[in-house]
Amino acid sequence: MMELIAQNMAPIMFVSLIVFLLIGYPVAFALAANGLLFFVIGVELAPLSGGSINLSWPLLGALPDRFFGGVVANETLLAIPFFTFMGIVLEKSGMAEDLLDTIGQLFGPIRGGLAYAVIIVGALLAATTGVVAASVIAMGLISLPIMLRYGYDRRIASGTIAASGTLAQIIPPSLVLIVLADQLGRSVGDMYKGALIPGLVLTGFYMAYIFVVSIIRPHYLPALPKEARTLGSGVTSLAVALAVAAGIFWLTARWLGPTHAADAPIWGLVIAVTVIYVVALIDKTSGLNMMSRLAQQVIIVLIPPLALIFLVLGTIFLGIATPTEGGAMGAVGALFMAGIKRRLTMDVVRQALYATTRLSAFVMFILIGARVFSLTFYGVNGHLWVEHLLTSLPGGEYGFLIVVSILVFFLAFFLDFFELAFIIVPLLAPAAEALGIDLIWFGVILGVNMQTAFMHPPFGFALFYLRSVAPRTEYIDKVTKKRMAPVKSSQIYWGAVPFVVIQIVMIGVVIAFPGLVMHYKGAPVDTSNVRLEIPAGGLGGSGGTGGFGSLGGLGSPFGQQAPAGGGTAAPSGGLGGTPPGLGSPPPGLGAPAPAAPQPAPSSGGLGLGGPPPGLGGSN
Repeated sequence: MMELIAQNMAPIMFVSLIVFLLIGYPVAFALAANGLLFFVIGVELAPLSGGSINLSWPLLGALPDRFFGGVVANETLLAIPFFTFMGIVLEKSGMAEDLLDTIGQLFGPIRGGLAYAVIIVGALLAATTGVVAASVIAMGLISLPIMLRYGYDRRIASGTIAASGTLAQIIPPSLVLIVLADQLGRSVGDMYKGALIPGLVLTGFYMAYIFVVSIIRPHYLPALPKEARTLGSGVTSLAVALAVAAGIFWLTARWLGPTHAADAPIWGLVIAVTVIYVVALIDKTSGLNMMSRLAQQVIIVLIPPLALIFLVLGTIFLGIATPTEGGAMGAVGALFMAGIKRRLTMDVVRQALYATTRLSAFVMFILIGARVFSLTFYGVNGHLWVEHLLTSLPGGEYGFLIVVSILVFFLAFFLDFFELAFIIVPLLAPAAEALGIDLIWFGVILGVNMQTAFMHPPFGFALFYLRSVAPRTEYIDKVTKKRMAPVKSSQIYWGAVPFVVIQIVMIGVVIAFPGLVMHYKGAPVDTSNVRLEIPAGGLGGSGGTGGFGSLGGLGSPFGQQAPAGGGTAAPSGGLGGTPPGLGSPPPGLGAPAPAAPQPAPSSGGLGLGGPPPGLGGSN
């Protein structure tokens, strides 16, 4: 009986962790407690395991090094507090409120305009904050009362807000992508590049769903009434301003092309955006009114967050800054934007620092617990058990991806994204790599999948965030003075279901079309027309020791002098002779080619011409 337990320690340990988590123990302490408990059991049962347990008491001395190397000295994880701080400061600066009001006015005349505005603002907030809680709470406080005021269906309104907030999971600079890149051992910049297009495609799917509902159930998504469009019309003026900016971009890029070929488009875009922004500011402050109020507001409100996105993501994608440095610049930019709006106070900074410290400590404690757990789990060969279990699945890499996606989807009912990233991903990564799956592609699939952890019961945190700010009882609307019905929890949950289905479809799209992610590698290099030309006179030799022979000889790795004339035939015991093309340099490399290649000596050695001892030759 004890031998059976010893030889199956890995699955017992994994099931025990799941039981601890279901009971309700904090994740960090459940991980550490399981690791230490099974370490003691494993040391005692090691003699009965038949070699499957590799644990001993001195191994505990490795824990401090694992803590320091994997947690304290991990520069990648420094990006988490920077991006968290940036998101909280931007939330307090009123950026979300300005964006929702402006884009809502822009899309107001069409059915579902407010829903489109919520999705677009959710994507913009995701690209600037990277924090789901900040996005959902901000949009729930600002847009939900407006959507209810003008007759939006409560399920559609609540589902749109919750789903748009979860875009911060997959659109860079997502905290989840940082953690996934760290756990998979890949570059955060590559993970950001790979996730950008799937994030934008998912945003498009959300908008397509709103478009379909606006056709099938137009009374669910009414247009904004004319009296509510305080900025009036002016789309033509906005189109003209954008056309002028495009013209400035084209002229500037052509002018800078000869001197700044690679950077000309970037500088052209920066100059065009700066010019149109300055013109809009002057037009508004001076009262010239060359642009419509709508055009002024859209340009003045949209460009600062877009500039912040470029400051963070643009510098990372261009290789100017690391993700940690990009996060630091984003935090400074967020403080600057809050200062410009005169909303930067000590209370705002204090709240941002408190939230940042709490989230960072939460992540670090889970990571420390995961380090303790993994020390024991690897000592009982748990990683090999998981790898053999997953690599033996039918269907190859696609069968593996489908099964893993189903597994993560169901685990997301009970675990949040950090717990999934620190517990499950390190177990899945070796199996994925053994099957030849690109780990950036695998990480993006997991990132899209982990969005569902925010959207389905019983632990859908986005739904909890929205529930905390949605009206629970009847209330009087501030504008219409009408009595409004509350938003029920069942309406919030049912409203999220279509968006969970869309997220599942998106997982299938990313699996079926890996090119959505693999573009991060850049265009393949065409080597069909590559020519290698070796200059006449050799590689630095002269006279009788020219050519390859002057390098000590490919046939004399132990320092023997090559034969006169630059040949590479080795004495017995060298590289064992030279195959055609290696031992006889072509004419012009310091010596004429011999009539025939030198045969390999019969004696063993490190020969290219014959196998070394023990690899098929005989001594």
